[in-house]
Amino acid sequence: MSEQSPLLEAQQTFVNAVPSGNLNSEQCKLEDALGRTLASDLTAPTDMPPYHRAIVEGFVVNTADTQAASEDAPVSFAIKGEVKPGDNSCPTIEPGCGLRVSTGSILPDGPYSTVRMWEVKIDGDSFTVSRPFPPRFFIEDKGCDLAEGAVAIPAGTKLSPLDIGTIASMGIDTVEVSCKPIVSIFSSGDEVIPYTDPMTPGAIRDSNSLMLAAAVSEAGAIPKIVGIMQDDFDKFVSAVKQALENSDMILISGGTAIGDRDFISDLLKETGELLIDGVPMRSGRPLIMGMAGKTPIVCVAGHPPEALRGFHLFGTAALNCMAGSTAPMPEDAPPQQS
Repeated sequence: MSEQSPLLEAQQTFVNAVPSGNLNSEQCKLEDALGRTLASDLTAPTDMPPYHRAIVEGFVVNTADTQAASEDAPVSFAIKGEVKPGDNSCPTIEPGCGLRVSTGSILPDGPYSTVRMWEVKIDGDSFTVSRPFPPRFFIEDKGCDLAEGAVAIPAGTKLSPLDIGTIASMGIDTVEVSCKPIVSIFSSGDEVIPYTDPMTPGAIRDSNSLMLAAAVSEAGAIPKIVGIMQDDFDKFVSAVKQALENSDMILISGGTAIGDRDFISDLLKETGELLIDGVPMRSGRPLIMGMAGKTPIVCVAGHPPEALRGFHLFGTAALNCMAGSTAPMPEDAPPQQS
């Protein structure tokens, strides 16, 4: 068995400290549920499909009538009607007769088969088949996908477009999902200025706040941009403690070390518990993680591509855990170019 990579080990250490599924839940309209995490199992309110149906175009016949058919001795059937999609019942299928059906046509239970259109020879009001067919051939039986009461989508699933379609097919218009956590975002550094300010020598515009806010939204949380913190340790500690009062996560970019001091590491020790103090990997030194009670604190690099990469690896992982999501651990990728 291969050993875990330093990155995966650091991710697992951090996520193990994050309370799993500790967010409240709420009802969400299906049209707004894409990307939300199911808070409880979603069960099928009825059998799926809700009735026996043809899954190809052709003719439905009594299976027994086809058993003697061969190329040398084809069997003939009289065409006695049609079952269209949307019809609520299927007429009786008499021996030696067949009903034209389309994909989705309702069919009866019992020893019947659907003969595909290209396997028959039509001659006026009759058709012939040249081979035997097994029972229930190309018939989708009621409940074959899901029985009533069975789990259709398990809790912890981040709802995909396919999931949305599955839920809609069951006639469900609201789902119980984990509430979106609030993530307070700080940028740090004496050299950092608001991105709308005029550029001055030595300054760096704060692109991280909006970039990380977008990433937080994409990860299914609510971003709250607190602002730029100067390199004043006591004021920074006070601001983080205040933000902790109404945040589910704290996200800080930049400020790893100021002079000879491990600024952010000391800040985490002051506000909670330091868990990860750098990761032995490419550009891993600014990755610093901790917990303040039940609230994760994610600290990433100041360089925008690495800040985004750090949030993806650790912030998204923590948010998934908080929501009770069963999504896999985010994997590393080359940093995006700014």
